[in-house]
Amino acid sequence: MQLNTSTFKNSYFDLGQGFYQSIKPTPVHKPELIIFNRALSEELGLSDTALDLSAGAAVFAGNRIPKGAEPLAMAYSGHQFGHFNPNLGDGRAILLGQILSPDGGSFDIHLKGTGRTAFSRDGDGRAALGPVLREYLASEAMARLGVPTTRALAAVTTGEEVTRERLLPGGIITRVAASFIRIGTFEYFLARSDIEGITRLADYVIDNLYPELQQIENPYLALLDAVIEGQAALITQWMQLGFIHGVMNTDNMSVACETIDYGPCAFMDHYAHNRVYSSIDHHGRYAYNNQPNIGLWNLSRFAECLLHLIDKDQDTAIEIAKDSLEGFINAYQDNWLSAMRAKLGLTAEFDQDRALIEALFEVMAGSNADFTLTFYQLSLLDVDGSDDNTVLALFDDAESMAQWLERWRGRLRQESSADEERKALMRAVNPIYIPRNHLIEAAIRAAEDDGDFSVFHALHQVLQQPYDVQPGKETYMQPPRPHEVVRQTFCGT
Repeated sequence: MQLNTSTFKNSYFDLGQGFYQSIKPTPVHKPELIIFNRALSEELGLSDTALDLSAGAAVFAGNRIPKGAEPLAMAYSGHQFGHFNPNLGDGRAILLGQILSPDGGSFDIHLKGTGRTAFSRDGDGRAALGPVLREYLASEAMARLGVPTTRALAAVTTGEEVTRERLLPGGIITRVAASFIRIGTFEYFLARSDIEGITRLADYVIDNLYPELQQIENPYLALLDAVIEGQAALITQWMQLGFIHGVMNTDNMSVACETIDYGPCAFMDHYAHNRVYSSIDHHGRYAYNNQPNIGLWNLSRFAECLLHLIDKDQDTAIEIAKDSLEGFINAYQDNWLSAMRAKLGLTAEFDQDRALIEALFEVMAGSNADFTLTFYQLSLLDVDGSDDNTVLALFDDAESMAQWLERWRGRLRQESSADEERKALMRAVNPIYIPRNHLIEAAIRAAEDDGDFSVFHALHQVLQQPYDVQPGKETYMQPPRPHEVVRQTFCGT
């Protein structure tokens, strides 16, 4: 596989050395292609590339640099679990450059797991195979679920081992995004009191991601508002699907408002308000129900970076930024209520809807109910009563759920749409298949322990149609059995 290199843009390279380190990937011993995302390649206008698997593995491992690419490791800072680290950056990833898409836009091509950079600190700059497979499965599943996300273009093995708790096979993932600029990128320049750098970065983001803001009187305030709105919508979608990012540091929050950096991420099985999977989230900072609060906290750090651009008078700028940040609260609450109404088949708006939705989550939390299956099974129920045994079987306290179902049906009778139409709308937003933790773990174990990628490919195929019933694939929709439960997920470093 060789990229059509005539379309490399490399605009980030033009910002200058203060924004990155120019560096090539460290070659690996024997790269082999695991998977290439042909559908994404065609979507991005790369379908005219010449397919050659040996060359493809070399490109996606970083052994062969496409003509026109100017590889670099991006500089950024970040608040990690609330503590500021001024010197982070791409410690195991390299941006090859931007590619122009057929519609005139651009997207970044990014290799992760390519060796040491100036930002690696004590790390080896490599990625173990397991995290590569996890990110590929999770990010492509998110895309099929309709959530803004980085995409996975390819994954390769390296023919080398990396040292973690034990020796593990290495891998490299090729990621695609509208941009890999993070809130932490802005913090990098604020920490150095480099207002010129912040200005150049903000102008770059506006030009490349939000060009419609260029003609607005205060484009930097408009940029803040756009990112606030985008993050409110994104986090709502996470909550709607029971997704837990796991490491919502400011260096993992994209100003393009895409889900980025799938480290210890997880989709919930059994519901709990404060569910945590990440092995490094010892105090639940990034628990499921705390994600909106952390989103606002991160956006507050972004606002601090833009204060000097929003208004020359800092007191005035602070008040303006506060007003914008309050908009996040309203936007998220409105988005959340709208999304949860949709999951329950409610198209009209009634004051009691929030209480009804919150009551369901309380019953789910108290009954060890599976998040995804609860909502999917609700989409199969008739308004005038039907066999509720399947959904009730998901709940330890079936009586409490039966009482809630009576309330819900009473509310559904206030809707004007036909029952079949309502159920179809529910099934369009309530998936059947998600990348469950135990299924991902099974794919990783087969690949790492036995060199068997068939489990990975089978799971990936099912996740391409998350809302459609797939006969014979019932195993993929079931929660884990007791011995399959994954209680912790891990970063790849």
